[in-house]
Amino acid sequence: MQRILPRGEIEALDHNAIPRITLPERQSVFAARAARLRQLADGNPVGDYLQLMAYLVDAQHRALQDCTAPPASEDRISLAQAHGMPPLQAIGWPRDALWRRILGQLLDDVSRAPGVPAEAIDVCAALRRALADDPESLEDLAQAVLSEQDEGVDSAAAPFVMAALQVYWTDLANRFDPKQLPVASPFGVCPVCGSLPVASIVRVGGQYEGYRYLCCSLCATQWHMVRVKCSHCEDVEKVAYQSIEGRTPAIKAETCDNCHTYRKIFYQDKDLYVEPVADDLASLMLDVLVGEAGYSRSSGNPLLWHGAED
Repeated sequence: MQRILPRGEIEALDHNAIPRITLPERQSVFAARAARLRQLADGNPVGDYLQLMAYLVDAQHRALQDCTAPPASEDRISLAQAHGMPPLQAIGWPRDALWRRILGQLLDDVSRAPGVPAEAIDVCAALRRALADDPESLEDLAQAVLSEQDEGVDSAAAPFVMAALQVYWTDLANRFDPKQLPVASPFGVCPVCGSLPVASIVRVGGQYEGYRYLCCSLCATQWHMVRVKCSHCEDVEKVAYQSIEGRTPAIKAETCDNCHTYRKIFYQDKDLYVEPVADDLASLMLDVLVGEAGYSRSSGNPLLWHGAED
């Protein structure tokens, strides 16, 4: 005989179901990031850069509100489902010229912001000239940053280009129906756009309580991954956690002695307001110490670029 579950047990079952992905919220994704950047800028050794990026992320928030990028076709979605691939895969996506118009809007907004350094205004002006005179060079730069290349990438211009691409793909992800995702996706990349994660976060609240999610560096989608497992090579035997003594327990570097890489992991139960992109950018000292210990980053931060010439 089948037992009928009382209400309390039904709610418990619902609570224990692990949501596979969380798509970005249009109204909050960039607003929360900008607010966190400003909070972290106070007293930080790279506080001026965090403040500049806060202006850029403010501009992203404004641009996203009116953004409507051309969605994936039904044929593309069906092909992705058939092959277990991300349906909005950034590499090879036929980008609409809309992303360059978004870039122009971001450049104008940042240039008008109070207290922006002259060097940043010069970068904005150079990108504005490229938009008018050499858009193909920007398409090449966009392809390079989406591929996380270093060679030939202008590290000053790259965060602005990446910011425009983030708006474009965050809009696509926000409007995407998660029911159209393949049942399984390639390990270690965003199931929506195929980009690498910037970091991971152990979340709190409801169905998310205590679960770890990887955070896409491009479209801001988050997807579930079990804890104590390398997000780069899947090793479970040689994973360790590094932190700076005396600093916040909400930030650690998850290192792997199998592949000798690391990604940061953030804990909402230690700091409810951690934001993967902002907190990763503000904790560069941890990168320095883990790098000196012989580990390499598995992937970069979209708002900070190290070109081959740096």
